[in-house]
Amino acid sequence: MLIWLLLLIGPMLFGMYAQSKIRRAYEKNVRVQSRGRISGAEAAQAVMNSAGISDVEIVRVPGQLTDHYDPIRRRLALSEHNYNGTSLAALGVAAHEAGHAIQHKVGYSMMKVRQTMVPATQIASTVSSYVMMGGIFLLMFAGSALGYNLLTVGAIAMGVIVLFQLVTLPVEFDASRRAKVQLVELGILDRDEMGGVNETLDAAALTYVAAFVAALGSLLHILMILNGRRD
Repeated sequence: MLIWLLLLIGPMLFGMYAQSKIRRAYEKNVRVQSRGRISGAEAAQAVMNSAGISDVEIVRVPGQLTDHYDPIRRRLALSEHNYNGTSLAALGVAAHEAGHAIQHKVGYSMMKVRQTMVPATQIASTVSSYVMMGGIFLLMFAGSALGYNLLTVGAIAMGVIVLFQLVTLPVEFDASRRAKVQLVELGILDRDEMGGVNETLDAAALTYVAAFVAALGSLLHILMILNGRRD
């Protein structure tokens, strides 16, 4: 029972901590303006220009921290604050997304693997919760073999999600590494300004670690039920 609770509560608490950390880091560094006063959109464009990327559109999207790179549409989306903002946080996030565009251009292997997994992961994410809930319900109240079969399907779906989250980690870490290097090499930020960027991007990276831990915890929980272990 203790292990069962740890697998449920531990990842949840870690996820809450990671979300709190990125929120605090972003709110802190969005108040610190860069000396160069160029916007996030301009920084992203400069980083992509340095890599010879001219076919990616930079667009503004609503929300906070809704920034992302879409390799299918060849579109780099920045939230309002990061598109127009000149803060350390805005430049860090914008350069990070430009880092994904560079990964796409150079054919970064882990990004290719991640993109290949997207369709299967979307299906797994859609069906996993329903299948697992149905399986657990049938096991608890009917002792049905169908419950085990549903949980087995749920375990396979969660396995796909765990693998996707694992592959996501090096993709995100590498994009941040590229961003940090380019911001300094292109003269967008001075080295003594990088503390705020590092704090923001490192906190963002932790959210991806938390997502992996949460998925892994769910998978282990299912496997324990399938193995009849209720420690």
